[in-house]
Amino acid sequence: MSGPSFAGNVPRVYDTNLGPVWFQKYALDMAAITAAGKPRQVLEIACGTGIVTRALRSALRSDAKIVATDFSEDMLAVAREKFTSSDDVELKRADGTALPFDDGMFDAAVCQFGMMFYPDRQKGLREAYRVLAAGGRYLFSVWDDHRFNPLGRVLDETLAGMFASDPPKFYQIPFSYARVDEIRTSLQEAGFRRIDVWINPYDHAIDDLGPLAHGAVFGSPLFGQVRDRAGDHQQVERTILAALRREFGNEPTSIPHQAILIVACKP
Repeated sequence: MSGPSFAGNVPRVYDTNLGPVWFQKYALDMAAITAAGKPRQVLEIACGTGIVTRALRSALRSDAKIVATDFSEDMLAVAREKFTSSDDVELKRADGTALPFDDGMFDAAVCQFGMMFYPDRQKGLREAYRVLAAGGRYLFSVWDDHRFNPLGRVLDETLAGMFASDPPKFYQIPFSYARVDEIRTSLQEAGFRRIDVWINPYDHAIDDLGPLAHGAVFGSPLFGQVRDRAGDHQQVERTILAALRREFGNEPTSIPHQAILIVACKP
């Protein structure tokens, strides 16, 4: 599975600067819904730096086994720091569209904000279906589009203004898979049934937009896209910070987010 690069120091900045704003609250929600099904064998796909993995370990029963996978070894290196041998969490490099597991191995599969990056989303859905046991659940989330996620819109518009002839497009990708009817149809074509969808809005209170602006540049594949365009990373960060304050006001402030959570069952 190829896609945007989360390598080098990007994962650590991602975890520290973007994790609390974008991912932590939704990770807790995902873990709670997963734990409600009392699964014993859980696969996490596109686990990144282990934000959801850590929440799952805290929410699941103590005898539940977690296998967490990601395509990036650098992301996994940060995730490994969050666990000890007693946590019974296996972290493994794997491609979400070609999972290295036997059919029917897991009671639940989880993927938070990863599906949008798959080059072949339908293949990813088929793989999740394949590795689930009968009655297993696939729980995954995607971002709603820019209308409901002004942070992504501001980042995309700011970059378009700075690089008018060839704007970096990374902040379009996370918000590109938000059509619920399309997602439902794809899940049905992969074999899933009993598909439930929740729209999950959330306002994140924030005391300082500076770390977020830094993370937006240095904690995402945007870092490489700016470098490829011979851009000044610090200037991009300063411009993004000014744009965030225009949109959301001076700190303390809040940023609205909206995610879509899907739970699909394998018959």
